Amino acid sequence: MHQYGGYKDLPLLAEVYDAANNAMADTDFYIEAAAERPRVLELGCGTGRVLIPLAESGARVTGLDVSEHMLRRCREKLAGLPDEVQARTELIPGDMSDFDLNEQFDLVVVPFRAFQHLLTVEAQLGCLRSVHKHLKGSGRLIVDVFLPNPAILSDPNSLEECLGDRVETLPDGREVRRAWRFSAVHPAEQINDVELIFYVTHPDGHSERLVQAFPMRYFYRYEFEHLLARGGFRVAELYGDFEKTPLRDDSPEMIFVAEKDL
Repeated sequence: MHQYGGYKDLPLLAEVYDAANNAMADTDFYIEAAAERPRVLELGCGTGRVLIPLAESGARVTGLDVSEHMLRRCREKLAGLPDEVQARTELIPGDMSDFDLNEQFDLVVVPFRAFQHLLTVEAQLGCLRSVHKHLKGSGRLIVDVFLPNPAILSDPNSLEECLGDRVETLPDGREVRRAWRFSAVHPAEQINDVELIFYVTHPDGHSERLVQAFPMRYFYRYEFEHLLARGGFRVAELYGDFEKTPLRDDSPEMIFVAEKDL
């Protein structure tokens, strides 16, 4: 199974990513975190959905991503912004499971479940050890993963396509509606084979159905805390959403704020 979910190979994803994910409500959370730690590394920065607001807020941000298509889209977006915002950003192609940037950062963030594309413990620890090397002694790591919902994981209906209500319009007039489903579940490995389906309607009326298929690893709370400990971190804070609500049974996210275990 290949990690990174097609982001590395499918140029279309860079085009539809922003439209499909513009409802995420996490940017203010990361801007607040960067206010006290303004030298930031974002892993899995993609098209700059989080990176650009961070740079606009005054942070100096390095973004690392495995997909040149996503980085190209990010560069296009940055090109339309003021020079001072562009000057605060750097984009680097690379694999988050093993990188060496020869610099240390105040804050490392892995937003929107990007860490869950690391399927093996080897890759997960590789990422954490790389982060540990790049993080200042007083720095922080923030990782967002979803809280597994047993009802969804065991629901046979999750193998059927679930069509979302939102219709987003791309700058060229194409309309995008997204659906999802599990094509297979692997409880012993804690991996689901996920399909994101994009229904694209073109201005001339013709339509197409595009599928992004990828395996995604899921984690449980204490498993992830142990994983962080093996990578040299301790949990400083844990939230269940981006309003900083404590983790509960019905929380949508697990947002780990970790520090070096010095």
